[in-house]
Amino acid sequence: MSGSRLGGCGVLAAVAGAVPRVVGAGVVGPRPGPGGPVAADREAGDLLDEVGAGGELAAAQQGPGQYLEPGPTLSDAELVTLAVMQALPGFTSEARWLRHARAHLRRLFPCLPQQPGYSKRLRAAASLLRHCIRALAADTSVWTDDVWVVDSTPVECGRSRETARRSDLAGWAEYGYCASHSRYFRGLRLHLVCTLQGLPVAFALAGAKADEREVLAGMLTADPELAAARPGQTLIGDKNYFGAGLEATVAGARITLLRPARKGEPERAGAQFFKPLRQIIEPVNDTFKGQLDLEQHGGHTPEGVTVRILQRILALTAAIWHNDRAGQPVKRSLLAYDH
Repeated sequence: MSGSRLGGCGVLAAVAGAVPRVVGAGVVGPRPGPGGPVAADREAGDLLDEVGAGGELAAAQQGPGQYLEPGPTLSDAELVTLAVMQALPGFTSEARWLRHARAHLRRLFPCLPQQPGYSKRLRAAASLLRHCIRALAADTSVWTDDVWVVDSTPVECGRSRETARRSDLAGWAEYGYCASHSRYFRGLRLHLVCTLQGLPVAFALAGAKADEREVLAGMLTADPELAAARPGQTLIGDKNYFGAGLEATVAGARITLLRPARKGEPERAGAQFFKPLRQIIEPVNDTFKGQLDLEQHGGHTPEGVTVRILQRILALTAAIWHNDRAGQPVKRSLLAYDH
């Protein structure tokens, strides 16, 4: 698989260009070039087999008293680009993805790590993925849309009783019920606020029993500038987003909440717009589940689950960014990137 089969260089360059250069805890500027200096300057055939498994030469080749300079390592830009390229074609296994990358993408990524190193780097890059999601989303024409939709969808994290009792996710993952699919599940819920074109604007992972109203209020409170820059924003949700507390929080953010009336309530304003627009969130959730394998994330720890969900959100955001730049009519389409 070449970079062009994943929608050309546009998506990859966008993701890599959004990655900041991190030194310690400080962000000091963008990395040069879409693939980073290593990918730009070195060809796969120039590297020894011992280089790239963790960025170091094999210890067995170091003689007594010798000091060898560490070999080239995978850059942050390359790491994030690899993560997006893994999610778009549906590689749920990191080991299988790295085997594929070594066979087909070594020219682009000459310093590929082994699976444990890749997984460790990815878990440590959660804040980097969040930065890239926001940077790419804000660079699209649909970022300023004045209508948002909000909903949550299950993220299953194991089914057996032993898994529930012994998992590192115990205490966060919970048993819950999904009314849309009439099923019980154990895990989390991805709470998503997106535009009508499916662009993720805000998101949160919470336990399956977490109150959707509290999570939405928390998302708006955690990023007050998001709504402050958009006075008069409209937010469409289902009938579960009710209550005086939530109404006050939403009104304080200068957002108009549209939802269907609950039993015993009078007809609410904007009901004529609700039905055609409310269902937009369902195809977005279906894209995450059907094409980006949201529930086949493979995470076993809070950090592992979180970064794999961020990986999929970034993949969708990058595809929307590229489709927007290319003038595609359906911004959320992944057909050009999933093979």
